[in-house]
Amino acid sequence: MRERVNDRGRLEHMLDAINNVEEFVEGYDYDRFIKDRILYFAVVKNVEIVGEAAYMLSPEFKDEHLDTPWLQIEKMRHVLVHGYYRILPEVLWLTIKDDLPALKANVLNYLSSLEE
Repeated sequence: MRERVNDRGRLEHMLDAINNVEEFVEGYDYDRFIKDRILYFAVVKNVEIVGEAAYMLSPEFKDEHLDTPWLQIEKMRHVLVHGYYRILPEVLWLTIKDDLPALKANVLNYLSSLEE
């Protein structure tokens, strides 16, 4: 039987996926990003992972950390998985550039507070 992943593990999954996205798009602009189909789908998958890990965090953890828009993160994952035909590449790019850095900072803070 597999060990159940706790909030720390989910945060680590989120951080790993965010780091992947940052590494993948380094040196890319929007036009190059949408033309590179392999990169595009690698990024989609990692943003999905961020959303799934956020969804799997305990309700108690999310209630204690309301400064992070958990529901928006989960909805983004829902669109990427179930509404794949509705993905707007420009929204994905803005998420990468505008939202993931702030989320990464929050996740790092949450991880460091869990260590104390």
